Amino acid sequence: MTFLLELIAWYGLREFVVIAPAANNDAVLSESKCNLLLSSVSIALGNTGCQVPLFVQIHQKWRRMYVGECQGPGVRTDFEMVHLRKVPNQYTHLSGLLDIFKSKIGCPLTPLPPVSIAIRFTYVLQDWLQYFWPQQPPDIDAIVGGEVGGLEFGKLPFGACEDPISELHLATTWPHLTEGIIVDNDVYSDLDPIQAPHWSVRVRKADNPQCLLGDFVTEFFKICRRKESTDEILGRSTFEEEGRETVDITHALSKLTEPAPVPIHKLSVTNMVHSAKKKIRKHRGVEESPLNNDVLNAILLFLFPDAASDKPLDGFTSTGNNNPSSDNEEYNLYNQFKSAPSDSLTYKLALCLCMINFYHGGVKGVAHLWQEFVLEMRFRWENNFLIPGLANGVPNLRCCLLHQKLQMLNCCIERKRARDEGKKSTLSDYTSSASAGDSGPDHLKDTDKEKGEVGKSWDSWSDSEEEYFECLSDTEELKGNGQENGKKGGAKELSSLKPEGRLHQHGKLTLLHTGEPLYIPVTQEPAPMTEDLLEEQSEVLAKLGTSAEGAHLRARMQSACLLSDMESFKAANPGCFLEDFVRWYSPRDYVEEEVVDEKGNVILKGELSARMKIPSNMWVEAWETAKPVPARRQRRLFDDTREAEKVLHYLAVQKPADLARHLLPCVIHAAVLKVKEEETLENISSVKKIIKQIISHSSKVLRFPNPEDKKLEEIIHQITNVEATIARARSLKAKFGTEKCEKEEEREDLEKFVSCLLEQPEVSVIGAGRGHAGSIIHKLFVNAQRAASMAPVEEEPKRTSSSEERRQNSGSDFPAPAGRELILRTTVPRPAPYSKALPQRMYSVLTKEDFRLAGAFSADTSFF
Repeated sequence: MTFLLELIAWYGLREFVVIAPAANNDAVLSESKCNLLLSSVSIALGNTGCQVPLFVQIHQKWRRMYVGECQGPGVRTDFEMVHLRKVPNQYTHLSGLLDIFKSKIGCPLTPLPPVSIAIRFTYVLQDWLQYFWPQQPPDIDAIVGGEVGGLEFGKLPFGACEDPISELHLATTWPHLTEGIIVDNDVYSDLDPIQAPHWSVRVRKADNPQCLLGDFVTEFFKICRRKESTDEILGRSTFEEEGRETVDITHALSKLTEPAPVPIHKLSVTNMVHSAKKKIRKHRGVEESPLNNDVLNAILLFLFPDAASDKPLDGFTSTGNNNPSSDNEEYNLYNQFKSAPSDSLTYKLALCLCMINFYHGGVKGVAHLWQEFVLEMRFRWENNFLIPGLANGVPNLRCCLLHQKLQMLNCCIERKRARDEGKKSTLSDYTSSASAGDSGPDHLKDTDKEKGEVGKSWDSWSDSEEEYFECLSDTEELKGNGQENGKKGGAKELSSLKPEGRLHQHGKLTLLHTGEPLYIPVTQEPAPMTEDLLEEQSEVLAKLGTSAEGAHLRARMQSACLLSDMESFKAANPGCFLEDFVRWYSPRDYVEEEVVDEKGNVILKGELSARMKIPSNMWVEAWETAKPVPARRQRRLFDDTREAEKVLHYLAVQKPADLARHLLPCVIHAAVLKVKEEETLENISSVKKIIKQIISHSSKVLRFPNPEDKKLEEIIHQITNVEATIARARSLKAKFGTEKCEKEEEREDLEKFVSCLLEQPEVSVIGAGRGHAGSIIHKLFVNAQRAASMAPVEEEPKRTSSSEERRQNSGSDFPAPAGRELILRTTVPRPAPYSKALPQRMYSVLTKEDFRLAGAFSADTSFF
């Protein structure tokens, strides 16, 4: 496409055909081959009557030389070209080019018709000495006021480290001049750029400028490709036994025969963690730690602000809002990216790890911080301290898996705290009632049992199956209540039971057979699930197959919560039947209709629905199996101890690569928010469209569990490009001083001008050198010229002609033009005075190391 644009500029054509060699080694170099090709082209055009110009590429491809011909009725136009490396001095100005043009057309008329001239000079500004690049490099050694590297925790850096605008090209144009009006020779020139009627500007952007946000995200993404575990990165395994490396291998088998007592007290998880901490400190000294204590403590304080509170930690409640308004754009963004809310612990952890990876130790620092984070999670679980920055409730499946795991751990802590507080309150109630004087023997007996039950630490049950069943005192109490007889007897025996676990009365409903009010029982909450547990459960249920036995087993597995609710209902409503339970639990499965009894009265008669009457119905089986047990004495549906240990194990075995994969959506989420924030300050329409495209692309890629690396790289590249565009806008605004304009109208014009420079290849300057933008550009060149005149002379001599040296020494505000373009046009009869007057055109371009002439000369072929 480049050569097409060049041909359009050189010859002023819009339609043409180009014949070029297929390979570089097939270039047409000899003059005889060139003439042979042109002759062939001429014959082909004459025979076919084609009026489209036909070009042939000659010489080496890098020279971009094209010659050709065009034939019409009685007209032939020859396209010729001259390409030189060194420019003769007499052809560096208008006077010498006019001599070439006139001699080439060889017009027989005297005087020669006037020649129309168009001139364009290009000036390049490279020195921005008066404008320093405003992006300050971060100080990676500073830690002041909760900041690391001059960057506040929880925020990403933004901006280019170098000026993203490398050059400014000013094109001054005189579109309509006539020979004789303007003087331009080797001594004097009237072509002052300030007086040019038309100015246009284009900027050259720096190739791939280093951008902080893009580097942050890119470096974090590189961790995803690492293979090492945390122990391998930090060195020796933190759980390695002391002196293990010194053991003689010859005694390895003797361990199988030697009796060794098992130290039971050392098998607890708490002791293992404490011993691990000691070995961490032993194997990795303070000076060897990737993170120094100041940085580590500052980050941990940022992640866990409740640790610095004077109040006890167990009074801290999580403040993270996991369910903001659905109208909130940020809500939709984290929902689309499957990341985490911007005020959550997971989100903050992702940003801290990103900062640590870039500034403090790389992947080793990431592994160190993660290890400390896991130990903090273990500490909070063992001491019943809630994790800050997480919403209450079940795990949010719209978030990333790591965020769900942390929420699951918080659920476990909440359940454990509630259970322990409930036992403490029960103990205090019994103590207070005993002190009130209720000293009957039966009461004392029950109170002693309750004391024994509550006094026993709940943590001490964690390794025993007895935790999930009724304790001894509860079992005896149930026997006393007639539970044993209730299994053999009917509603009479059940109705004699003492009601337990009532929440409140259910409206005006009463039990169908006894007429007693129907009470809603206190029930267990269903077990929270993360998405990986849901997938495992789905796989297990799917493997049971479609057979009758498999379907029955699947139904039993899914009815654990139903059975628990039935037992709670029976305990709260002695003498109840399945119909009573269905009326509360699933009203649609109890059908009522009006019927007329024997006395002629209209009454309501109800019965179970058809699906409840199916043989071997799971509800009926569960009801027959259920015992009247209140929720507080049931086996727990949600084993918080086991689930918490599973979560902690899951966190501990995460490699830095796995961790980066989990948190990359949060980092991309934060990067998009940062770009949106910075774009709002600049208000660039093109950037807004690109940000919408990034969000749309990211939402499609990040929804999958394991997105492809190539697609992730595309997203990061798009974010980096947007950052560079915003940095270019700020660079241009700083150079043109848009904030310094006192008049609102001038400021708006400048901002519009800067915006056009970013989006368009070349922008016209309104008013040329006399306009507001033109005066600023003029000042930029003046300051650059002054700086250049004060600079020391370079050893390498400048390749300028004597005329250019004279012009430079004349005190001009502009340097010598980096490019000179001239177009000479006239209409003369050729080749004879009586021939038809035809247009003649010659284009000339002169740069520092290149000189090119491209002429289109037409001749009348009617009589020749």
